[in-house]
Amino acid sequence: MSEMLGKDKKYVWHPFTQMQTADDPLEIIRAEKTTLYTADGNSYLDCNSSWWVNVHGHCHPHIGKAISEQFSRIDHVIFAGATHPKAVELAERIINILPKNKFHKVFFSDNGSTSVEVALKMVFQYWHNQNQPKKRILALDGAYHGDTFGAMAVGQRGYFNEPFEHFFFQVDQLDFPIKTKEEQLLNEAEQLFKTNEFAAIIVEPLIQGSSGMKTYSKKWLDQLISLAKKYNVLVIFDEVMTAWGRTGKLFAMNHCTETPDIVCLSKGLTGGVIPLGLTVTTDKIYKAFLSDEKTKALLHGHSYTGNPLACAAACASLDIFENQETWDSIDLICKLNLKFSMRLKDSIKIKEIRQCGTILAIELNSKEGNNYFSNLRDIAYRYFLENNLLIRPLGNVIFINPPYSITEIELKKTYKIIENFINR
Repeated sequence: MSEMLGKDKKYVWHPFTQMQTADDPLEIIRAEKTTLYTADGNSYLDCNSSWWVNVHGHCHPHIGKAISEQFSRIDHVIFAGATHPKAVELAERIINILPKNKFHKVFFSDNGSTSVEVALKMVFQYWHNQNQPKKRILALDGAYHGDTFGAMAVGQRGYFNEPFEHFFFQVDQLDFPIKTKEEQLLNEAEQLFKTNEFAAIIVEPLIQGSSGMKTYSKKWLDQLISLAKKYNVLVIFDEVMTAWGRTGKLFAMNHCTETPDIVCLSKGLTGGVIPLGLTVTTDKIYKAFLSDEKTKALLHGHSYTGNPLACAAACASLDIFENQETWDSIDLICKLNLKFSMRLKDSIKIKEIRQCGTILAIELNSKEGNNYFSNLRDIAYRYFLENNLLIRPLGNVIFINPPYSITEIELKKTYKIIENFINR
């Protein structure tokens, strides 16, 4: 055992890991573009973009330069009663790349979970400030919105959250909108909205991440949003995972006709380099917090809110999205994923193949069904490591959402190894 691994075992508690039975972690000592390098001389293709964040590839020089230049000016400053150039630049650019004239204010936080927490606090206090007692939230079954308490409350019950459920506030859940249930679910939603008790609805637009990259209809989502607006229910889009080109467009909402009232952003926001969360909303919501009464303000913040280094990284990431070659790469990944999925579609070992933009998910037939804790996950994970791929399956669902710097050769290598595993 290496010295680093020995100290890791002695001092470190890893996330989403049963520490008693888990394999030794990879000892990563260097990362570049799509590849992670370990202390023992091996290398691994980062097929899941290091928890879905590293959209441009590791150690992108443009982002590194922006962070370095920012550090020479301001490393950090309190964001209550002060501001700085990169926060203002980022807020302006975010408003301008979201659907025109729909969003107006940006609230800064630290990550995806906290961006969702802020959104929930916004909607609850929005109604509270107007003396309208709306306290119910509608969510979709299978959702994952983060691991803080509010985010857990609006997510999938059981699995990760069972020890904490007695602390959660009331949340109503619609079944996942498979095609045969779409009309029924819209009717159920309308009956709920008619009670005039709902503060908001929250969804991962078009694709649910942690439940197995499950996709659903943009037409159905538009209809659901339209119903919510008809009954004065606020709409939150959790675009923490779905933004930044993952669906083939900059935001998942760009596929829709309707727009939400609040959008939560993180993960690829900084190119996956520094933690940063944004909760973006409308003037309508913002103005409900304006008052001579200080208690009507949004009394929320974090020590690192609006951190200048994170804002500089995010601005640099936006620069890269303005390059046509980034979108050429996204388009190539989408096309190659589609071609590969067509090659596999008749395999009796596959229950379903799902593609949404750069995300390709392959749900394998399993006695355990669609189960995050399927033993198939560990078998697949180890097989991919043996073949120098870092892929973390979601139970019996193998998926890739690679950095956009991945080459056609690297993608085809990935496909071949996945196909070999399936054929086993």
